[in-house]
Amino acid sequence: MADDDLLPVVSFGNLMSEGIALSRRGQHDKALGCFNDALKLRAGDKHCLITRSKCFLRLGDTENSLKDAEASLQIDNTFYEGLYQKAETLYAMGDFEFALVFYHRGRRLRPDLHKFQLGIHKAEEAIINCIGSKECHFLAPMSLDNAQNKPKDQKDQKQTKKQSPKTEQQLLGRLYADKAYMEKLLKDEDLMQSSTRQGVKVMDLVLDGISYLNQRRDFWQQQKPIYARVYERKVLRQVRAQDKKQKPSDIARSIAKEMEDIELMLARGSAEQSCRKAERLLKKIQAWSENEVPNKHELIGNLYSCIGNAQLAMGQMEAALHSHKMDLECAREHTLTDAISRALDNIGHVYARIGKFQQAINTWEEKIPLAQSSLEKAWLFHEIGRCYLELDKAEVAQDYGEQSLQSADEEGDVEWQLHATVLVAQAQVKLKDYQSAILNFEKALEKARLVPSEAAQNGIIAVRGLLRGGGGALGSLWEKLLSQLGFPSQALSSGGSSRTWLSPGSKGLGGKKAKREKWERLNKPPPGLR
Repeated sequence: MADDDLLPVVSFGNLMSEGIALSRRGQHDKALGCFNDALKLRAGDKHCLITRSKCFLRLGDTENSLKDAEASLQIDNTFYEGLYQKAETLYAMGDFEFALVFYHRGRRLRPDLHKFQLGIHKAEEAIINCIGSKECHFLAPMSLDNAQNKPKDQKDQKQTKKQSPKTEQQLLGRLYADKAYMEKLLKDEDLMQSSTRQGVKVMDLVLDGISYLNQRRDFWQQQKPIYARVYERKVLRQVRAQDKKQKPSDIARSIAKEMEDIELMLARGSAEQSCRKAERLLKKIQAWSENEVPNKHELIGNLYSCIGNAQLAMGQMEAALHSHKMDLECAREHTLTDAISRALDNIGHVYARIGKFQQAINTWEEKIPLAQSSLEKAWLFHEIGRCYLELDKAEVAQDYGEQSLQSADEEGDVEWQLHATVLVAQAQVKLKDYQSAILNFEKALEKARLVPSEAAQNGIIAVRGLLRGGGGALGSLWEKLLSQLGFPSQALSSGGSSRTWLSPGSKGLGGKKAKREKWERLNKPPPGLR
């Protein structure tokens, strides 16, 4: 008695949940066991009957599936799930007319459920396919002898048609090879006499498989005869031909809309969706001709760039690098200057993110002649200088910082004047030119007063370690900078990094205005899509 008390209590709900989970995993035989046990606990439960009916149908047991569906309707004749399951089972059995009747009954009860309307459509289509071709056949005069011989001829012809490998292959498709293989196995007498470990004869298994495929063949023949398939293929070819004749202007508008969606997804943080959509559009554009898409190569490069940006956002560095290199290769092949500049920018950014600073420097230095504005040069010189600083080449970093400052002065951009000044000061600290560093940090403090604190914060955090380690005047200046920007000194005492500019969310040393201008210029729609 004590042992019985220790046994776990299995409830109806647990059995149902387990059965549904097994069925979803494709383990329908095990799921049937759960549903059978559940019905023992609660006999006549209509929901359990329908769930078991679905399981039977997936196993190809239409007879038991129909019994369960009808049993649920005997309990409640207005049970819409029972009506739908009975219709689905009848459809699978090839009884399309009765299936249509129950689809209609279900729709009258639940007009809000779209699945009944879909069922009506597919049943009607199957019935139309079974009626015959649209050609009218008239009876020809027939002699008595011909009339007597016709039934036998028709029977022979019907048998020949059923045995036609060509017809069977069209109906079964890929499964025809499986059936041919199983029929070949039947000729192996030794194999057919053997049994599995469970004691089941191999012959029974093979015959069951062939029987199932024959049932499917007959069902598909009834649902959609050969002539209907031929007609459908003809219509499909016509539709494809019309698609190919689509106007270039319509294609351009469609591409422009998809490109906009791709960029919006990435901007909203849906990098994976953006990447998948860009990859699909890339395959589509590659299949079109240049007559249909005049700026095909520009779009292909732009899509590689979008894919690379999405992969970078997902942390897939190697994949992002490959995509941006594909963008660069496409741009060089077709002499697209703006695209070359964009690709070099992105490749350098990926190299910097993964710590390959020398490769980032080489890439960005190649981009320098392509920079079109002082603001872009200010950003570019600053990034190169930062890389040199990471490589402990302070003198070169100082030179690039001064060039960045000069370009920022030409543009009159206070924010980039601040970033460039901070870079120069950092390089001077590494060179132990503390007096010059203090002067530049004081200039940075003056610039920081003129820009929003959020923009200045990233720049100040980046040099925190150097300032706090400088002692004396540098430490005092650090406290002054923080108080000027409205931050308590302890707020940044443990945060930040000297590589803040490399973080994916950084908008400070990347420059909001410069990034926005660069993005709009390099990612503007091609001329054909504006």
